[in-house]
Amino acid sequence: MKSNENLYPPIRKLILLVISIVILPHILIAQYDNKLKDEIILSMKHATKFFADSISEKGGYLSHYLPDLSRRWGELEAYPTMVWTQNPGTVSMGNTFLDAYFATNDEYYYLQAKKAANALKLGQLSCGGWNYFINFDDENSTINWYNTVGKNAWRLEEFQHYYGNATFDDETTSGAAFFLLRFYLTKFDSTIRPPLEAAISLILKSQYPLGGWPQRFPLMNDFVKDGHPDYTSYYTFNDNVIWQNIKFLIACYSTLPSIQDFDLVSDQQLIDAIKRGMDFILLSQQPKPFAGWSQQYNMDLEPAGARTYEPESLDPQYTAANIKILLKCYELTGEKKYLERIPDAINWLDEAKLKSTSREGIFVYAKFVDPKSGKPLFTHRLGTNVNSGHYYVNEDSSKTPGHYRNFRLINLQKLKDDYQNILTLDSEKIISNSPLFKIYNDNFSLIKKFDEVTEFLEFSDFDNNTITTSENMIEKIISALDDRGRWLVSGLNTSNPYIGDANDGDSNSKEYMTTNVGDKFDTSPYRDKSDQKYISTAVYSFYMKRLIEYLKNSEN
Repeated sequence: MKSNENLYPPIRKLILLVISIVILPHILIAQYDNKLKDEIILSMKHATKFFADSISEKGGYLSHYLPDLSRRWGELEAYPTMVWTQNPGTVSMGNTFLDAYFATNDEYYYLQAKKAANALKLGQLSCGGWNYFINFDDENSTINWYNTVGKNAWRLEEFQHYYGNATFDDETTSGAAFFLLRFYLTKFDSTIRPPLEAAISLILKSQYPLGGWPQRFPLMNDFVKDGHPDYTSYYTFNDNVIWQNIKFLIACYSTLPSIQDFDLVSDQQLIDAIKRGMDFILLSQQPKPFAGWSQQYNMDLEPAGARTYEPESLDPQYTAANIKILLKCYELTGEKKYLERIPDAINWLDEAKLKSTSREGIFVYAKFVDPKSGKPLFTHRLGTNVNSGHYYVNEDSSKTPGHYRNFRLINLQKLKDDYQNILTLDSEKIISNSPLFKIYNDNFSLIKKFDEVTEFLEFSDFDNNTITTSENMIEKIISALDDRGRWLVSGLNTSNPYIGDANDGDSNSKEYMTTNVGDKFDTSPYRDKSDQKYISTAVYSFYMKRLIEYLKNSEN
């Protein structure tokens, strides 16, 4: 009798052929995927250990550094004892560590997030908020920095005076509070609860009765610049101060009352503050025909100026932002009052546009518009530094400062489409996903609830700028990491080092009309166009986000 081997050679060949064509490639792909995942995990840890071991100052971070750490910057050049609160800095790094912890379940990342939380705890002011930066040296060191580096930053007027209070500008206090809330909800670390409670108290206490918030708190009015009043106590939309505080209070409302012994603030206190904040957006909209919003308002609810290059004006950029926020307020509450005057604002934007662009529905606007005449306004500057320089405003659109964009792009068609689309939705159905009304399962974890709530409150793809994390991108990110765990990049901001107070200069000089920075005395940042490499927290967080995103997608 012939053996089976000889009886069925065609069958064996067919099986081998199927394995080679169908099964083997899947095995090889799986092996490659596993190898890539391993490389991602190793690269994430390598990069994080470099920052944690070589860069961190008591758990905090700045935005970028020279490779030899001889100079370092937040928004301005910083002392070695300083870390930056605002992004990119300690808050963004802390959130990146938490992202990595949730993606890998590696306790190492949670430990780094805790160090960042502790840095914020150390730097929290007695009022419960934060300044732009934290200086782990004494107050004299901070005052000296303001009197030297800060004072001579020509365009960064917010750093030319030491207030000693907290700021909501650039999401500084709200960003730190958001991170502490997220960190606390992860494992309920009792050591982080007191600074979180203090931040909540500050945000509630600093809200004006009409519902808006100032730029800084406690209120101060002691910095008059070139005859311009101190604007830091004004109602402030700039840098989304009001919306960021509303978002934080909604996140608190959605999570903290679920904690049995959390009785710092009641549901009613939170919801009252949230609704007053949303109603302030309605209250501050200007009448027709210029039915937009200003970046800030004085105590009489009149459009007001801020820095000397930000005149009393209406702002198309923040008008577009507030339209989006009002649409979100409707999604949160189902109350149609938030939609009623959106057409007025859209009509004003239709009238205020300067010209179209190559992208359909997107138009160019002046950053500033006269609230009385509706004419566009443009800022200019003369001089050489903070001592000799000054800003002025007129209707001439040429030769505006390089450091402040006087023209903005707005996707007006998308605003119109979003408004029309929301009108087709039933008001009761639209609030079904609102964190103010949604009922969650008792077993739904608070950190997952926090993530869902904050995702609901974000604005997605306004300009359709989405990033696809491809395999090719991941390989490039991994290969760009050097043997010390650094992603070194060029093209970041540098600055002139402080060399003494600015001289008199030439107050009529036009040399620096369109630049980012003035003469050698100006400590303001400007783009480094050389090949100089930097260590960047923003690049670290961006690359880590891409790696984490790929890991998550590969598991689905």
